[in-house]
Amino acid sequence: MNFSTWIGIVIFFISLYVLWQIRQLLLLIFTAVVIATSLNALVQRLCQRGFQRGYAVLLSILLLVGVLTGFFLIIVPPFIAQFQELALLFPQGIEILRTWIDLLLNRLDSELISYLPDIEQLTEQLQPIINQLLEGGLNFFYGSFGVLLSLLLLLVLTLMLLADPIPYRKGFIRLFPAFYRQRVDQILVLCNEALQGWLGGILFNMCAIAILSFISLSALGIPLALAQAVLAGILTFIPNLGPILSVIPPMAIALIDHPFKSLLVLITYAIIQQLESNILTPLVMAQQVSLLPAITLLAQIFFATFFGFLGLFIALPLTVVGQIWFKEVVIKDILDNWEAPSEQGASNK
Repeated sequence: MNFSTWIGIVIFFISLYVLWQIRQLLLLIFTAVVIATSLNALVQRLCQRGFQRGYAVLLSILLLVGVLTGFFLIIVPPFIAQFQELALLFPQGIEILRTWIDLLLNRLDSELISYLPDIEQLTEQLQPIINQLLEGGLNFFYGSFGVLLSLLLLLVLTLMLLADPIPYRKGFIRLFPAFYRQRVDQILVLCNEALQGWLGGILFNMCAIAILSFISLSALGIPLALAQAVLAGILTFIPNLGPILSVIPPMAIALIDHPFKSLLVLITYAIIQQLESNILTPLVMAQQVSLLPAITLLAQIFFATFFGFLGLFIALPLTVVGQIWFKEVVIKDILDNWEAPSEQGASNK
């Protein structure tokens, strides 16, 4: 290889290193792009109804801010109070559990009891662990206010992209060689359609899960039914892991009333998730975006490992966009046009 080739390789790896160092910023920018793409559909509809684009953008941003503010007001303060009450009542629950276990042991064979661990030791070992989990949950809710700066930056980026997206689109296209820019523009159109289709489907699923959860929790008499239903709907945005996370708060709060209610909550959420997985998702998402479950789970693990919670949260839109680029660039433009050496020689003759 000549000197210029080595220089190109060095510059390539330096660029990869720089991109890796600013990966959180790039992820934040992509999140702003996803939000701007979703809000742009609303902006276009408002423009069709006679609004100027500036006013349409302002209304869309105000709607976004209102949704985020309502989320924090509905979710965070009530859950903090309930988990504080749960932390205070947890020792009482341990005593009730110990009484039940004693009653059970009195009915068991004495020889079998000798093989079981000592109840006192078991509860002493479990109580610090549960207390740490409860404190961690409280710290999570308290620490959620620490992301306000990132949310503000995200809001500013979204506003800038939404106000005038054409210069940013053209600037991104110019990063590619001149002969490939028209093709990149076509791929961006496909990505926009895929993101809007996926977003429409996931929003429908989120609303359906929230409504079903609210009805079920209200019927069971679980406190904070609205807040927990909203949380379940929002966590539907994270497939596979979201349903597991959404069932923890209602089960924990149900323990305050009666342990049996916790089991009912678990069964109810399992039924709701089966309805979502077997009916809603195939019905709504099949025509919008096609992602294999294994690919979705691997993408979540990958992005959560390297990018943290934000990577987990937007793993699916990243996968949707990545699938479009891989299909259009790698498969269609490279592999499908890759001729074997014998074919190239025959064509030259």
